[in-house]
Amino acid sequence: MIPRIRLRRLIREALEEDIGSGDVTTLAVLTGDETGTAEANAKEDIIVAGIGIFREVFLHSDNDIQFVPERKDGQSVNKSGIIAHISGKLASILSAERVALNIFQRMCGIATLTKKYVDAISGTKAKILDTRKTMPGLRAFDKYAVKIGGGYNHRMGLYGGVLIKDNHISAAGGIVNAVTRALNNIPPALKIEVEVKNLTEVEEALSAGADIIMLDNMNTDDMKQAVSLIDGKALIEASGGVTLSNVRDFAETGVDFISIGAITHSAPAADISLNIVSR
Repeated sequence: MIPRIRLRRLIREALEEDIGSGDVTTLAVLTGDETGTAEANAKEDIIVAGIGIFREVFLHSDNDIQFVPERKDGQSVNKSGIIAHISGKLASILSAERVALNIFQRMCGIATLTKKYVDAISGTKAKILDTRKTMPGLRAFDKYAVKIGGGYNHRMGLYGGVLIKDNHISAAGGIVNAVTRALNNIPPALKIEVEVKNLTEVEEALSAGADIIMLDNMNTDDMKQAVSLIDGKALIEASGGVTLSNVRDFAETGVDFISIGAITHSAPAADISLNIVSR
């Protein structure tokens, strides 16, 4: 989970960005003494992710707000299902509403899409991975949502492992040069992953000593040949061109991982409403 200090900083900055010098509409329309209860509802079938963060946004706005969740992270909610009740000063609820929903809808959307990919490859050995294609500043939220949806996290950042991609290979003068230099400059515990585009590059990466080989934008026939060629000598990740309609074909080639940037950079926000139901 996200460290509390970092979580509160992100929420504070998001609220400051939205409220600025003040919520002029709420200040103009309400006296500030009105109290009541709002209800968060799913307007489509979703997977809940980030319910605790949703709560924290309201509490950061007003520590006296009462937040009662009806679902936990990882649970499904059907269309029209109740997710949470939020009670307290209505001015505080209204001022925090948009930021709370923006974060929560994004996280639920990521978890919901991830779960669809995970379900699509059920019964195979492959695991769904995320990438670094996340919203800047919100990577911890995005990657947490992937885990809630049943996926796995790839590197949290550039510091998390060696991934030698095409531009690294070009700059280093080839796969062998790149891997050799990496082996001489990293701690033994770090794994080396190499991105390859064809079977010739698979052989180069394998002979150079790569721990993980990423098959980038390969068709499934070439993937099957690559899996046979590697023969357990390295872990195998498939990447590029993955959709819900073809992900199972990728998984059935025998790869260990399938990385999908779309589960974070293109997941549609979950449709969730917040409505005042009593005052």
